[in-house]
Amino acid sequence: MSLTFQIAIAFIADLLLGDPKGYPHPVKIIAHLAHAMENFSRNFFSSLKLAGIITTLTVVTISFFTVWMIIHGLNSAHPWLGWAASIFFIYTTLSVRSLFDESRPVFQYLKEADLIKARKCLSNIVGRDTTSLKKNEIVRATVETVAESTVDGIIAPLFFTLLGGAPLAVAYKAINTMDSLFGYKNETYREFGWASARLDDLANWFPARLSLPVIAAGAGLCGLSGKNSMAIAFRDGSKHPSPNSGFPEAAMAGALGVRLGGASFYSGELNEKPFIGDNLREPELSDITRSHKVMFTTSILALALVIIFEVLHNLF
Repeated sequence: MSLTFQIAIAFIADLLLGDPKGYPHPVKIIAHLAHAMENFSRNFFSSLKLAGIITTLTVVTISFFTVWMIIHGLNSAHPWLGWAASIFFIYTTLSVRSLFDESRPVFQYLKEADLIKARKCLSNIVGRDTTSLKKNEIVRATVETVAESTVDGIIAPLFFTLLGGAPLAVAYKAINTMDSLFGYKNETYREFGWASARLDDLANWFPARLSLPVIAAGAGLCGLSGKNSMAIAFRDGSKHPSPNSGFPEAAMAGALGVRLGGASFYSGELNEKPFIGDNLREPELSDITRSHKVMFTTSILALALVIIFEVLHNLF
């Protein structure tokens, strides 16, 4: 069974199933491993930066080779078992359905004018403080999250799967997970989280830029402005403090014709991010629905590109 076919099945499984609650998701296992390594390395190494480097490299290496050994071990028993394992692991790295499922309730509660529940749901998918956000600020944060997650939850996993199959895709997910756990610029993780944050920046550098034409094309297919999406992405993508997040956010801002970025609070501290996009109007509730449509269309286009690339690679 070709890698392309495995990716396609995994993609369809993600659309149909999302992330069912209760089963031992590899990301949860990676998170437990990361915390265990954190406790060990903090006690063993006097330098927090070195402890973070050791933790990051160890977790990524273990994640890669564990998946590789499982797939190859099952493949030696029967090829179908190896293919099934590969499809499962690829499926767990994709987040198309879960991105929709986790951000959709924010839309629903805003539609019902229940800001308290909307803020609570938003707090599950963003790192910023949400307790005092107004309606348009909640919409802005949701759109930003959908845009950024289109890269690290869809485009990047597909990219690394194409490069190195399920083991490399899971290794990427390990990098992304550790950045979520340790990539904070506070007293606890400023030094320890340096390695995971920098490695995540490196891993997402190309996928973030690759996302620009794909998001623009997806926006065009959704009846939005693909041209403006590209223009704003090139103009404002590099303004973001993150070397990668600004590009998909700018592409989404251009497609929707809204301005993202600005002031946010993280753990009570004000964080002034540069504005991205043109201030043509305030973000509105329907922008969440539009961002979902762009995200779904972009994910299908990304899958199509992967399939086309793999077919051409096999032909030539």
